Amino acid sequence: MILRLIAFLVLLLPGIATGQERVVNVYNWSDYIDPYAVQRFTRETGIRVRYDVYDSLETLEGKLSAGRSGYDIIVPTSEPSFARLLRAGALAPLDRARIPNWRHLDPTLMARVAEIDPSNRHGAIYLWGTVGLGLRLDRIRAIAPDLALDSLDTLFKPENAARLARCGIMVMDSATDVLPSVLRWAGRDPNAHGLDDLRAAEQALMGIRRHVRAIIPSSAILDALANGEACVALTYSGDVIQAQARAKEAGRGVEIGYVAPRQGAQLWFDMLAIPADAPNKEAAHDFINFLLRPDVMAGITNHVRYPNAVPGSLSAVDVAVREDRNVYPDEAMLASSFIASTPPRDIERARSRSWSRFKAGR
Repeated sequence: MILRLIAFLVLLLPGIATGQERVVNVYNWSDYIDPYAVQRFTRETGIRVRYDVYDSLETLEGKLSAGRSGYDIIVPTSEPSFARLLRAGALAPLDRARIPNWRHLDPTLMARVAEIDPSNRHGAIYLWGTVGLGLRLDRIRAIAPDLALDSLDTLFKPENAARLARCGIMVMDSATDVLPSVLRWAGRDPNAHGLDDLRAAEQALMGIRRHVRAIIPSSAILDALANGEACVALTYSGDVIQAQARAKEAGRGVEIGYVAPRQGAQLWFDMLAIPADAPNKEAAHDFINFLLRPDVMAGITNHVRYPNAVPGSLSAVDVAVREDRNVYPDEAMLASSFIASTPPRDIERARSRSWSRFKAGR
């Protein structure tokens, strides 16, 4: 009887019986998942999740470039990080047979990232969104009631920045996600990689630098908007919408809004990918398959206010979220959007130096 009981426990709890616990090591953006989804995955599969976070693509790439990061799942943005890691051979091909929920992905959105990942062999879209302006509307109405708020003019015209500076202007600390929007505002190709274009972008940024209170990670901007410490912020759409929800819950009269600029917003996709040297690839596939379930993705979108690429999830997404054009852009907004491409290495280095000058203010 005792031997039969032991055998039964071995079948149910292989990790405990053999001393080899199943684990998946996840490296994702901060504030970017429904915590309940992580708990649910462990409860349903028995796989424990070790979850670390980063707040910039530069941090992610630095960790991966050293090799042997120990992570099984990473969430790089399609351009430039996912594209660079792919070219460097740092990503493992996905075994679609282990991801039956792949069928739920939107083929139109997946086709957009297939331009850098032919046949979508190395990544699935997790969440996506735009880069635009987070605005504290109650303060702006008091300071500059005549100011139009549908454009990047709000931030990049020095006279506007000067009017709004006293209530706090912030820019996220990411050349990757800021410079293309500056180029589009300046009437240039956001994917132009010439030195003249870089100088034009730097000139525009330096024109407002003395009015910028902080250049900080997007997660810190989220907190600043929610607390009413920022009046204008260039950052990710979902972070602004999260800040809007937090401010409303706090009930202190802080009114936050998001603007996807009429000049055309930068569109980005964050990808579920497996590093080539991931120690637990089977568990990684299980985690991706779990996340692509419509009910799981709906819960994630409801929690973080970013759109996902699983259309079957929409019926379970809160009505206020799925009907918000700042969360799910309409066709006209998508048509005017652009995806930033990865510049050559020499321009990348020049861009880093330009960004450092902007941060230093000289």
